[in-house]
Amino acid sequence: MTDKSNERTAGTTFGRRAMLKMTGAGVASISMASAINISIARAQTMTEDWDKTFPQSDRVDHEKVRFTNRYGITLTGDLYLPKDRAKSGLPALAISGPFGAVKEQSSGLYAQTMAERGFVTLAFDPSYTGESGGEPRNVASPDINTEDFMAAVDDLGLHGSVDRERIGVIGICGWGGMALNAVAADKRVKAVAASTMYDMTRVMSKGYNDSVTAEQRAATLEQLSRQRWEDAENGVPAMQPAYNELHGGEAQFMVDYHDYYMTSRGYHERAVNSGNSWTITTPLSFMNMPILNYIAEIAPRPVLFIHGENAHSRYFSETAYEAAAEPKELLIVPGANHTDLYDKVDVIPFDRIETFFEQALA
Repeated sequence: MTDKSNERTAGTTFGRRAMLKMTGAGVASISMASAINISIARAQTMTEDWDKTFPQSDRVDHEKVRFTNRYGITLTGDLYLPKDRAKSGLPALAISGPFGAVKEQSSGLYAQTMAERGFVTLAFDPSYTGESGGEPRNVASPDINTEDFMAAVDDLGLHGSVDRERIGVIGICGWGGMALNAVAADKRVKAVAASTMYDMTRVMSKGYNDSVTAEQRAATLEQLSRQRWEDAENGVPAMQPAYNELHGGEAQFMVDYHDYYMTSRGYHERAVNSGNSWTITTPLSFMNMPILNYIAEIAPRPVLFIHGENAHSRYFSETAYEAAAEPKELLIVPGANHTDLYDKVDVIPFDRIETFFEQALA
């Protein structure tokens, strides 16, 4: 399809790629008429090939699964089970993220690794992305994506190998915030870990380090609101520019994203972040729906926050940790940046994650 877009930026250029160009320290004025591929209504084509960005473990059984969330959207996931396992009574983990990634990337690596350590794990594509269903494609919602975690808990709780009273959740990057929101409401979940967390509602509404002014926020909402008329007239939503393409002069964390999503290290053709894009109006529902208002209600169930010492996003975990109630832990990984916790198995503190969930799901 042809993307007939042009972008004019008023004021300071800001943010992480096009999503945050809509919501950072300035306002992008975009005029776009665009068409997108229309998806299968209930689910995308599901491949049985091993197309992950990490090697397959011979200590784990793997199968593709589908399940439906409360809104009737069919989600697709990868289920990992320890080869040497009991027939029933196992602890389980629902895993997703980062924001704009697919289950073949970071969440799948976390899932397979935790399955090697004795957990039944389910890494899934959120609604409207990857192999999961939902139309239009490549749109996100703080409500629906929170529900996606709960639907994964539904599915795990129905599996014959799983003790449904021993289910935890791991959220990575932007899905760390979604995981915390889901667990605050879903009392079936006994523990949650958020790794290299983003609060997407905070960064979209306030920009990085809460730098957006009231005037800039109002201008962004004005533009996004009017974009709806263009989308309605065209019959399809306009798309943002491609994500994580470098043009020179980007901040180091943008280079780090590119080095993961756009190289052999982490590239996947279905990932929004691997040169694809979100709809322009995706930020609308994030702008006035803060998802961490009820984080203290996770207690008395434990929360583990994990973040890199040198991550640009570290403040998200630090302020969420302060807002959470005990029992809670903030683990800062020395020397690590944001994306190191996506896939570097010698940096991700899997030993601590394992003991955290062993204790919490005992």
